[in-house]
Amino acid sequence: MSLPHAILTALLEKPSSGLELTRRFDKSIGYFWSATHQQIYRELGKLEAEGYIKALPPEQHSRGQKKSYEVLPAGRAELARWTAASQDPKPLRDTMLLRLRAAAVVGTEGVEGVEADLRRHLALHRIQLAEYEEIQDRDFPPGKSTPEDRLRHLVLRAGIDLETFWTQWLTHALAEFESMRASD
Repeated sequence: MSLPHAILTALLEKPSSGLELTRRFDKSIGYFWSATHQQIYRELGKLEAEGYIKALPPEQHSRGQKKSYEVLPAGRAELARWTAASQDPKPLRDTMLLRLRAAAVVGTEGVEGVEADLRRHLALHRIQLAEYEEIQDRDFPPGKSTPEDRLRHLVLRAGIDLETFWTQWLTHALAEFESMRASD
């Protein structure tokens, strides 16, 4: 049920059209909650039908005019209710960890492919970490400390900390592969 709440959050930050929302998702919320354009448009329709959002009147009447949406009081109340509700953490599901476990069962068959993919994952996580750190430097300079900024920065810090974890773990895993090769 989190996608509707992600959309309500984004619309409360700034009323937007579906296209603007999908672009904003790609640059912010999408870092930790991804959705396809089709999913976003489908949820906009559901949220409007539930009375949580409404389409704003077009600025000018023209064919192909994109609809912009704003959150209604019922939508704000639903987001506040959801925000305050207790939720359990989700268990980690990672294909790479499962592949390593499978490699332990099947032996050396395919281990080279796993090792190559570990290197690729390490490169990707380093890129993501650098991007998050760049966002932090740009958007959260010292002294920017309103409660809203502090909460947004906490979300970004989670991304930085997760990417730091993965780069450290992948570096350790690759060292383990080298150690196994050296002991053969």
